Amino acid sequence: MNQLAEDALGILRSVWRRRWLAVATAWVAAILGIVGVSVVPDRWEASARIYVDTQTVLKPLMQGLAFQPDTDQQLRMLARTIVSRPNIEQLLKRQTEAGFKGVDTQHAVDRLIERIKVDASGGNLYTISFRDTDSKRAQAVVKGLVDLFVDTGTVSEQRDSTEAGKFIDDQIKTYEEKLSEAENRLKDFKVRNFSVSGVSNQDYFARTSQISDEVTRLKIAYAAAERSRDALRHELAGEDPHLPADALAANGAPPPPSEIDTRIALQKRELDELLRKYTDQHPDVIAARSTIRQLEAQKAAERSGRSDHTGAAATSPVYQQLRVQLAQAEANVASLGSQLAAQQQRLDELHATASKVPQAEAELAQLNRDYDVIRHNYELLVSRREAASLGVKMDQSAQLADFRVIEPPRVSPKPVFPDRSVLTILAMLASLAIGVAVAYGLALLHPTFSSAHALKEFTRRPVIGTISIYSSNDTLAASHVDLRRIGLAMLAFFVVQGAWIAWVFAHRGP
Repeated sequence: MNQLAEDALGILRSVWRRRWLAVATAWVAAILGIVGVSVVPDRWEASARIYVDTQTVLKPLMQGLAFQPDTDQQLRMLARTIVSRPNIEQLLKRQTEAGFKGVDTQHAVDRLIERIKVDASGGNLYTISFRDTDSKRAQAVVKGLVDLFVDTGTVSEQRDSTEAGKFIDDQIKTYEEKLSEAENRLKDFKVRNFSVSGVSNQDYFARTSQISDEVTRLKIAYAAAERSRDALRHELAGEDPHLPADALAANGAPPPPSEIDTRIALQKRELDELLRKYTDQHPDVIAARSTIRQLEAQKAAERSGRSDHTGAAATSPVYQQLRVQLAQAEANVASLGSQLAAQQQRLDELHATASKVPQAEAELAQLNRDYDVIRHNYELLVSRREAASLGVKMDQSAQLADFRVIEPPRVSPKPVFPDRSVLTILAMLASLAIGVAVAYGLALLHPTFSSAHALKEFTRRPVIGTISIYSSNDTLAASHVDLRRIGLAMLAFFVVQGAWIAWVFAHRGP
């Protein structure tokens, strides 16, 4: 500890020996500091804080009903792009009264972009700050940026919704034309290839297989019906059609209907059943009507030219029942025959068009695929248009993001670094430090020793002895005068510096 104190005392003695050099250097450094501080203007910082609330009540209510963009992502992008050249040029045009009038626009834009800061504090809280030598201009710039931030955020949402709706409308018109063209192509193809397999929901092989199975079934049923009819004919041929006279007189029943009438009645009932299932152009209906016309013609012929061999009407109930069953069997055979002929004709037509079917089916599949894709895209665009229209109405009625200026633009009460008032104090302290450093540096270049210990430490040699100095009265008087001069010089230094600092503090303010 004593060694440190002795070293410090040695440094002070070295500086004191060159005190006038230290004072002169401090004065020169102070004058340069005054000039430098006077050149550097005060800088004022204006700032504002904006909070954007994206969690509105309307947003969860419209979830799934309307298209909702990622508002948080849009805000982050807006914060990064707000300080862009077009926006700053627009700001300069708005702020001509804030001191930008007559300034080189390109240079002013570059300077503004460098000094404007937009910081996101998290939670959709944004801070806009700007530093300038003019406090009013700094506040005006921040106010313009806040207005631009809010306006851009609101207008961009509405503009995006409007542009999206317009784009979807244009696409829907285009797809309507494409859908109409696809429908016309499909209709023309079906008209041209009406008789070719593949124009229905089933392909050629499925239709052929189905009709072949139907023909096979009808053939089996037709053969069974013929065997049943033949059996009834054989049984009817061996049955006596007349009852004994006494049994007929005792019965007193009216004569039964003829065979022709029974067959006609049965055929008409069957025709009624077919008309409930099929149209007039169906092969079964056509065949049933043809059978009725033949039976009615036969009945008319019998009435007009009845022969003697016909005799009286049959009176045996068994014979009459067999005749009815035979009529039904013959009608069934005729119906199955007409159905078999129609299905066989369809099968022959399919076999005849077998060479055209693969190409027709391939073309139809392509047309259906194109039509389904266009229709799906059209329906999807229509649903998106409804969602976009609802989104536009939401933007017009209530914004999905609420911009709140929680801290309006204001200027800091004190200048930001470099503050001239702080710089003046730092310049004074620096000038003193420079003066001491110059004096001590010169002492290091040309060292002197104030004690035997310092000489011993420097030379690494033993010191034999020391000689004390004797000061006369004249020498002491000269020392006192020199001391007073140094004191006056330092006093003047602090007075000048104090006055300068006071003047800077007095003229500081926004």
